[in-house]
Amino acid sequence: MFYVYVLRSLKDNLLYIGFTAIHPYKRLKEHNKGDTKSTNPRRPFILLYYEAHTSEEDARRREKYFKTDKGKSSLKQMIRYGISQQSKPF
Repeated sequence: MFYVYVLRSLKDNLLYIGFTAIHPYKRLKEHNKGDTKSTNPRRPFILLYYEAHTSEEDARRREKYFKTDKGKSSLKQMIRYGISQQSKPF
């Protein structure tokens, strides 16, 4: 399986959209341990959303879409309740 996932930084409240071939909960732990240079200064994160795809191409296409303005708007509508400040790290 291939996954597209969305994290929210509890430090700056911004979203991070990623792609992975490992389960998103395991990937979240890697982000929170600081194993990812690009997100290390923004720790800790919570997992807001993920999708599973059988095709790597489909998952990468979906990740790319979520990074567009239209995709971000759609994504925020889908996860609007998870963006509140009350969320806790997983």
